[in-house]
Amino acid sequence: MSSHASPRTAERSKARAAARLAAVQALYQHDMEATPIVQLLNEFHNHRLGATIEDAEYAEPEVDFFDDIVKGTHARLEEIDTTIAAKLAKGWSLARLDKAMRAILRAGTYELLARADVPVGTVITEYVDVAHAFFDKREAGFVNGLLDGIAKDVRG
Repeated sequence: MSSHASPRTAERSKARAAARLAAVQALYQHDMEATPIVQLLNEFHNHRLGATIEDAEYAEPEVDFFDDIVKGTHARLEEIDTTIAAKLAKGWSLARLDKAMRAILRAGTYELLARADVPVGTVITEYVDVAHAFFDKREAGFVNGLLDGIAKDVRG
């Protein structure tokens, strides 16, 4: 067995990474503007996913995976927020976190709760990578530690 991913596996991995980043952006937009989920998904499907925005070409995401993260996170938001809040340091609340950070943690927590098909290490690594797109190393470390703690609780 080769230690290198097949081109097909690598493509899927890249498509899922793009789906995660887009899902975090969609959840952030929902948090900022309260855009209805159906409208939000439609906007992303038609104008954002795989598009070139400000000369940056985005990788083609796995659309079904994107939809699952956005819809699933929204549907289970109360459970997800309770799970995250339980891991925050004393005196901290979800409301104190930056909206982009909340979107990252919510999407990552959703995957840990609902996507047993995705290994814990993959979920954590991917959302740490997403955090690097928005924040410095310190915040990415926060994402790592928090999702690791949640994973130990929800996946054993």
